[in-house]
Amino acid sequence: MKIIIADESFDAIFETDKSPATCAAFADVMPFESQIVHVRWSGEGVWIPLGDMDFAVGYEDATAYPAPGQVLLYPKGKSETEILIAYGSVHFASRAGTLAGNHFASITENLQRLREIGVSTLWHGAKPIRFEN
Repeated sequence: MKIIIADESFDAIFETDKSPATCAAFADVMPFESQIVHVRWSGEGVWIPLGDMDFAVGYEDATAYPAPGQVLLYPKGKSETEILIAYGSVHFASRAGTLAGNHFASITENLQRLREIGVSTLWHGAKPIRFEN
């Protein structure tokens, strides 16, 4: 899989052994395009707010503390549906408190560039993102 943020492309893998239902549900909506914004409560990450979008999955390999490059899907619950991408230290949270998202993908290279994009998103605003095969 490729994750393209602005003009930067990142190789990524689906974590099918850990989150098979989430990976299948997300693969069904690819290519997936949106915008990332910087997280508000979680630390060093970017997110895609998805409102009421329903991937019809429960919790799989859920974590509130993703490592840099890990991509999480939070199925709707106490907060809206969202995708989070960690570029540094993250404690996944919302105004409702700590959240745990399904670790369904991992960026496999160029994490320093991911950090630069994350910091740029904090200071300069939203960026386009595309997930594709």
